[in-house]
Amino acid sequence: MNTWLTKLARIGGASVALALAVAMAPAHADEDFQLDRAPNNTHDIASLQHGAQLFVNYCLNCHSAKLMRYSALEQIGISQKEIEQNLLFTTDKVGNPMTVAMRPDDAKTWFGVTPPDLSVEARARGSDWLYTYLRSFYRDDTRPTGWNNMVFNNVSMPNVLWQLQGIRTVKFEDVKDLETGEKTHQFVGFETVKPGTMSRVDYDAAVADLVAYLTWMSEPTQQTRRQLGVFVLIFLGVLTFFAWRLNASYWKDVQ
Repeated sequence: MNTWLTKLARIGGASVALALAVAMAPAHADEDFQLDRAPNNTHDIASLQHGAQLFVNYCLNCHSAKLMRYSALEQIGISQKEIEQNLLFTTDKVGNPMTVAMRPDDAKTWFGVTPPDLSVEARARGSDWLYTYLRSFYRDDTRPTGWNNMVFNNVSMPNVLWQLQGIRTVKFEDVKDLETGEKTHQFVGFETVKPGTMSRVDYDAAVADLVAYLTWMSEPTQQTRRQLGVFVLIFLGVLTFFAWRLNASYWKDVQ
């Protein structure tokens, strides 16, 4: 775990911290863009731990998670000592919620909008949306940050993971409809301009881990709730069986 944090800290640097400070301004999602299915890694402890590390290193500088406390990370196998040594900022304590030092009023003044809290972002957006969104950034010199996104058109947030993914541009082609004869400008893929520190497969895996953590963070008790639900259903099934047999025994002599 310490090795991962060291690597991420080296990759990130000051440029990532600055990029994270740019919040997501209002924009509309491209409903025509096909979402990719996110791998379900919420049961994989190693994946959740890696996702937590990515979240702290790349997201928590600007986006808070006020409904999550650092101490809750012990549920995914990160010890209190590891949290204190590797995941806490200087002034934070294990029992504190995941907040940021930047004040909302300052963020709105500097960037035009307050960065959204990510506590339940996975429940609001869906894991498929987040997984596709974090893998769909491309360079766009017409945008203030120099970045755009195929899922969130005209997004103001830059690609904070660009050093991992690399720099890409987007390719469009004019496609003619055979029935109407009309031409439409359609997306055909991404083109790598500068490779990142990760291969495409490794980057997709890292994003899957981050999305898994965001999904888990949105409802940490989900697994416990599901397990409890199974036991409740089994109990009700057994109870129903005995009630049925008792009822049959009670009425067997009644004509």
